Amino acid sequence: MLHTHTHRRDWLRLASAGVLGGSMCRWFPAFAEEAAADPKRKRACILLWMSGGPSQIDTFDPKPGHENGGEFEAIDTSVPGIQVCEHLPGVAKQMERMAIIRSMSTKEGDHTRATYLAHTGYLPQGPIRYPTLGSLFSKELGSLDADLPNFVSVAPNRFISPGAFGPGFLGPQYAPLVVGDPGVTPNPQMAEQTNLSVRNIELPEGVDFSQSDARLELLDVLETGFQESRRAMPVESHRTAYEKAVKMMRSSAVGAFKFEDEAPELRDAYGRNPFGDACLLARRLVERGVPFIEVSLNGVQGNAGIGWDTHNDNFNQVQQLCGVLDPAWSTLLEDLDGRGMLDSTLVVWMGEFGRTPGIVSDRTGRDHFPAAWSTVLCGGGIQGGQVIGASSEDGMTIVDRPVSMPDFLATLCLALGLDPQKQNMSNVGRPIRLADPEASPITEIIG
Repeated sequence: MLHTHTHRRDWLRLASAGVLGGSMCRWFPAFAEEAAADPKRKRACILLWMSGGPSQIDTFDPKPGHENGGEFEAIDTSVPGIQVCEHLPGVAKQMERMAIIRSMSTKEGDHTRATYLAHTGYLPQGPIRYPTLGSLFSKELGSLDADLPNFVSVAPNRFISPGAFGPGFLGPQYAPLVVGDPGVTPNPQMAEQTNLSVRNIELPEGVDFSQSDARLELLDVLETGFQESRRAMPVESHRTAYEKAVKMMRSSAVGAFKFEDEAPELRDAYGRNPFGDACLLARRLVERGVPFIEVSLNGVQGNAGIGWDTHNDNFNQVQQLCGVLDPAWSTLLEDLDGRGMLDSTLVVWMGEFGRTPGIVSDRTGRDHFPAAWSTVLCGGGIQGGQVIGASSEDGMTIVDRPVSMPDFLATLCLALGLDPQKQNMSNVGRPIRLADPEASPITEIIG
């Protein structure tokens, strides 16, 4: 008989080990409901999106000694027995805060479909417009009365899969504020600098607030009449964007996008590059109550491909990308922890799939590989210092604890204190759950 005061973590470990057997179907909904109702579990989330699909073997699932292991060495981390790529030394020191999932397995090897699946938990199908993770989670975690948007997306590479980055059936009020927008170029971060300020947030020269208010009142009258005769999403989106912009203009919180008060040493630690600045911005936004920030690492200066899509010259490109990723990510975790925010901030590292374990010799590259790849969760809601699942010795198959994208999404829900079975009404009048009802979350890593 289990003790009545058994800790929730013990229950989760017992469940994941199969000790509770058939009883899980009874207690799991109760746990999810309790998590969603507990205000202490309401968290923020930072998604570090690795556009193009990073190589798992060259990052978090090294295969030392095997021919598929490639050129990089594996190094020890702060947790005995866990190793990562030699080009992630800062991250290696943070391993007690991290859970590596080495058994991600999907069937989508196309950038467009795989990015959509990773961002929504569902495949693009039929007329349903599924919302991106930031819209989905910020709706649950944020407030429509907040001065800043509840979802900020920094330099998203929407070139690969435009439909994966929008609010879908949730509507324009849950759309992201996009900063550092690269437009539709295939490699938006090749430039040395990305402007992370919010466009058009300042009043025009020579216009004061009273004049601005008069203009906005006139605009509101015109748009109200226009909208009454034309009930369409573009009209609502345009109006919502204006309302959000005006609210930000009047708020001191807009100062989050200006770094003048940050110590030069801290900016150096993050890395004075677009991704480093974006991670610093993410911390500043969490500090001001923004519940979801997506930061994309789409490439580095001199990188000839689309981010982590390393079909050619894999090892040079991955080393360059890790050189930007490692200091920014490790400093972000240290910065959040030093400010008492890491315990309430879930940080997610992922791309749309992995890369082939075998190296294409004539190109020294790795191609698309969705069958066995890795993601990483750390910070709030996660029991760090562990590895979930395993790939085979050659990296070709999953040999322990396969994790699907719906499983992963349901895990994120629980880590954020959300019930994955909660429903939203879709654009076709059909209720859609936050995560697929058949998903099996990784309960053993929920803190």
